[in-house]
Amino acid sequence: MAEAIAPTRSNLLQRRDQLKLAGRGADLLKRKRDALIGEFFDLVKTSLAARRKLQEASREAYFALFLANAWDGPASVESLALASDSGLEIEIKVENLFGVKVPQVQPPTFSTEVPFSPVGAGARTLDAASEFRKLTEAIVEVAATETRLRRIGEEIKKTNRRVNALEQLVIPGINAQIRQIRSVLDQRALEEVTVLKRIKAKLEAKEKEGAAATA
Repeated sequence: MAEAIAPTRSNLLQRRDQLKLAGRGADLLKRKRDALIGEFFDLVKTSLAARRKLQEASREAYFALFLANAWDGPASVESLALASDSGLEIEIKVENLFGVKVPQVQPPTFSTEVPFSPVGAGARTLDAASEFRKLTEAIVEVAATETRLRRIGEEIKKTNRRVNALEQLVIPGINAQIRQIRSVLDQRALEEVTVLKRIKAKLEAKEKEGAAATA
């Protein structure tokens, strides 16, 4: 049920101000949405490139692992895997992107030096360890990119819903209230003019009667 609005001039002015404010809000949200869409599509390109890099890193890593198992033996590979440090620290920052809090994951970087003694480890096994470090970097990069992509996509949907609410509900509702108030005010003004004309006509009639009586 529509909100009942008293048909007064103050309410008419108030609704006009609200209409301007809603229009400006819709324009600002549209600009924000368009900017986010541009950022989204730029990020899609980055995400696709990260995916391709991940696929390549995955092929290289598992091929290197296959060679390590074949040349150095599974025991050597397993021994080196157990000796390495399995911990991984990832730095996460929060970026303000057009008023949206977007996580920014920093891809990990590994030292060129292995975190264990290479004595007794075969060359193929060391190569496999290096390739898997690259694979880890690629995985984190994909996760970071797609996390940003998902967050921006969610914000685009939310912003678009707000724009639609303003343009399809709020603004038409205010316009309807303005038309309703103006209609009542115009009707009142017309009635006032009619009443004034009647009063004027009666006064003129009395003046004529008075003039005729004194003639």
